Amino acid sequence: MASLDVDAVKAFVAIADLQSFTRAAEALGTTQGAISVKLKRLEDRLGHRLIERTPRLVRLSARGAVFLDAARDFLAAHERALAGLASSRRRFALGIAAHVMGPEVPTLLARLHAHDPALTIEVRLDSSRVLLDAFDRGELDATIIRRDDDRRDGEVLGPEHFGWFATPGFEHRQGEPLRLAALAPACGVRDIATRALDAAGIPWTEVFLGGGSSAVMAAVSAGLAVSVFSCRVVPPGTVDVGERFRLPELPSSEIVLHSTLSDAKSRDALRTLAAAFREHRASAG
Repeated sequence: MASLDVDAVKAFVAIADLQSFTRAAEALGTTQGAISVKLKRLEDRLGHRLIERTPRLVRLSARGAVFLDAARDFLAAHERALAGLASSRRRFALGIAAHVMGPEVPTLLARLHAHDPALTIEVRLDSSRVLLDAFDRGELDATIIRRDDDRRDGEVLGPEHFGWFATPGFEHRQGEPLRLAALAPACGVRDIATRALDAAGIPWTEVFLGGGSSAVMAAVSAGLAVSVFSCRVVPPGTVDVGERFRLPELPSSEIVLHSTLSDAKSRDALRTLAAAFREHRASAG
């Protein structure tokens, strides 16, 4: 009976999840060539082609689809066996900016857990500025935030585009102050909105201040005000009203990952996190 090589199975699962040899290599901290060699070794061992690869497409073969769940179970069992030898659970404190947190977060957490079942994951949600300060104080192992204007470090995970959103029935008369809903004054996205309005000479007034993004979303969904959101995480039932109300264009930003972790296990977890984030954004786009 053929025995399975853990690294080769990891390569196969990464390719299947990310649908890309390049992203799989990035997630595993290796090269595309090494990933290809490991997959070939696994296919030769099993006697079946597991991945169909063309210049435009990477996908599971019929045999690969059958093998995928078993491969995940094999890797999970391997990690549990290693975790059983550890004296204590490892802790991973992750900060995610409220304006950045989108539908990809369950994917990120599931991928982190699958990568290391012995990991205790702590997630903190707050504004980018608050999280960056907490990271600098050593309270967080890693944080995913909107890039701060004063910081150029961090690994870029992707662009972030913003828009003006309100309910379809929201009314705003020219010349009257634009009714805004926003997070606390320390929120960088609030600054983007107010600076753009001030530069365009458009009067505005804050009619709702929320203690979290969900509160601001609720206020906008209730028709109280307009607010700026990432185009990835707009409140349900709202529409972009920028053109309708002749509101100024908003500058794009970047989502970045900051981390100080240096041990191999933690770096692997961070690569898994970054690859899952990029994968979800690519599939959503």
